[in-house]
Formats: sequence, structure tokens, C-alpha cells
Amino acid sequence: MFVDKAKIRIKAGDGGDGAVSFHREKYVAAGGPDGGDGGKGGDIVFVVDDNFSTLEDFRYKRKYIAERGDNGASGNRTGKNAPDLIIKVPRGTLIRDAETGRIMADMSSDEPKILAKGGKGGKGNARFATPTRQIPKFSKPGFLGEEYEVSLELKLLADVGLVGFPNVGKSTLISVVSAAKPKIANYHFTTLTPVLGVVKLDDGRSFVMADIPGLIEGASDGVGLGHEFLRHVERCRLIVHIVDVSGMEGRDPISDLMIINRELENFSKELSQVPQIVAANKCDSASRESIDQFGNYIKSLGLPFYEISAATTAGTKELVNAIAAALDKLPPIKEYEAEALPQKVLDERAGIGKRFEITRGDDGVFYVEADWLENIMRTVDMDDYASLQYFQRVLRTSGIIDKLEQMGIDEGDTVNIFGFEFDFVF
Repeated sequence: MFVDKAKIRIKAGDGGDGAVSFHREKYVAAGGPDGGDGGKGGDIVFVVDDNFSTLEDFRYKRKYIAERGDNGASGNRTGKNAPDLIIKVPRGTLIRDAETGRIMADMSSDEPKILAKGGKGGKGNARFATPTRQIPKFSKPGFLGEEYEVSLELKLLADVGLVGFPNVGKSTLISVVSAAKPKIANYHFTTLTPVLGVVKLDDGRSFVMADIPGLIEGASDGVGLGHEFLRHVERCRLIVHIVDVSGMEGRDPISDLMIINRELENFSKELSQVPQIVAANKCDSASRESIDQFGNYIKSLGLPFYEISAATTAGTKELVNAIAAALDKLPPIKEYEAEALPQKVLDERAGIGKRFEITRGDDGVFYVEADWLENIMRTVDMDDYASLQYFQRVLRTSGIIDKLEQMGIDEGDTVNIFGFEFDFVF
């Protein structure tokens, strides 16, 4: 079975907990705290594997959870970081956040994509020692790993897509111009799965051709099989429209062309604007009059027109050369850009409208307490400028900075948020 859609849940590993420990050694008095930090949880990483051609494996396993980081230990020993969980998908898989529909990654290149980040390890009690707090008896738990429900959608990576009604000769054409071996028979819906074939030219150039299962009228609305596979044409740089001009099926070739193009437009306006070449197939069984009539109509539309017979290979070489020439002038295969989180989600993460509490300790430090802020801090890298700017925006938009200013904080005063301390700067 060809499976090109799936939905799974991914969960990055939680960070290990920090340790509470005090140094104990003979002849060493008051050794002090030495609890180490927890290890980082494993990330969820998607990679392309060209040995996979469908998403069938995801029908049987729908939950992927990375390992948790090890806990910290005494002697300032940091817990071991957990290994990343690698998920292999076919090339061309589009990954979306199932809840929002946001594109998270387009797995078209060989670059691995981290879709869920593992939680940072919690800090051990050694991190909380200060001149005024020399024996901290607490540590911090590890941060939670990110968790998403994601939808996987396979959109084949092909330069050329063959479209047309069932039984017009698409499978025959791809079998004679490439090494692909689709099932071929004289009845409708022989092709039940998209078939890819690499077409090689005499000059060493090559391109990928996809035989898309036959469309029928109403395919874009879910009629027949075609609607299941229209998504695979979306990436194609060029569409080759195969039309049966023999009349053996009792259909009108002009009507067939108009119906299929209407289905493409109904499915996607962008898809209807992809350049087309029209190939009149089964010319060996058609009258000269019907071929010329159809050809004149195609030329009146300004579309390239070729006469072929896939069964006898007549005209197929000229068609392949025309396809290669057209591809040389077209941009590369479309890749989708990952989309940013919606503003509403960013605002929620920034704590807008959420409660917090600020107290000033006897040591002069301003302590910020807000449960929602703990999850945000696991995503913040204080050594990264962009990440630090995001953290500052969270503090500002949530009202925390305004509250600190109302409480009379001065430049250089210390702020403590879940054990992370920094000097306040106006």
C-alpha cells in the first residue's frame, strides 16, 4: 500500500534533575555544596532516507519519545546527555504542526532538522551557592522536552509530472523513456501509486518524471483516486499533459484537456499556473484529421504540442528533448520554508496576561516566580544574542520588567528567575 499521509506524536527528552550533595572528605571541613547539573534530554531529529518511498511505517508506530538526560551527581558531576532520537522519512516529506497547520520542516534536502528540542538539565545545588547562601539544600528539576503532534505529508520530488485521464498511456510513456516499470494494462486505474522514473538524455543530462495516477472529473472534490495524488504534482516544475487522440475510449480530447486542467485549478491556483506541454498520444491509431484538429486547438492556447505513440515510441525522443529544454529555463523544484509560530502562540509563551510574583529577599535580590516562565527558560540560550532578545521581550511583554521598575529596582541589582541570576540593566 502506498501511504503518503500520517500523523504522529513526538516528544523530546526531559532534562535530568540537578543533584543536592555536599562535599565530604576526611580532614576537609565544610566542603560545601557539590551537586552537579542534570544532563540534556535528547532532541527529535528528522532525516531523509532515500531507501524509504512511503510513510507506511508510521501507520504502526505513532509515538516517538526521546530519552531523558541523566541526573546530576555528587562531586559536581554533570549527568550524561541523552542521545537524539533519529526519525527517517522519505525525501519530499512535509512536516506540519497538526494543531496549527504551521509548516515546521520540508525534508527535501540532506540537512537534518530538529523538530523538538530536548529539555536542559536542572541545576545542582552547587550552582546556588552565594556568599550569603553557603549551604543551599535545593536543586532544580530538569526542563521538559518539547512535544508536538505532527502531520507528515509526502509530496514527491519530480521535475515533470504526467497528468491525464486513466488509460491515456502515461504509464507506457514513462516505461519507454526511463527505467521505471509500472504496471500497464488496458483498463482504468491500473496505476494505483505514483511512479518515479529517471529520464537520461544522450548528452548526460537527466530529470525525474512522475506518473501520477489517472484523474477524473471531480478529482479535486474527492471523486475517484486522483484527489489522493494531486499533492504529488505540486512540486513539479513542468506538467506534461497526456491526451488520447485515438477516440478508442469514445471521449473528446479537447474536453478531456479542459476537464483535467479544471481539476488542477480547483485543487490549487498555483498548480494551474505550472508550465504545460501537451502530448497527443496513440497517434498511430488516430486519424490525421482528429490529430490536426486537436493540435490546432492546443496551439491556439499557446501551449507546446507534440504527437507521440508511447506504444511504438514514435515521437517520444522529440518530446523528451523538448521537456529537457523547457526544464533548463525553469527554476528548481519548489521547497517550502518553515513558518514562524503564530503571534498568538508567541504571546502565550511570552506570558501576556499570565500571573507572576516578585519578592525582594534579605540579600537584596529580586526573585521572580511564575510557573509558565520555567518552560520558556528551557528554550533560551543566554549566550545567543537573538535568544537573549527573545527572553527580554518575554519579560517586557509579560509586565515583569514594569513591575520590577515599580518596586524600585536600580541598574546593577540582581534578578533571580528559577536560579538564573543576572544584573538588571535599563
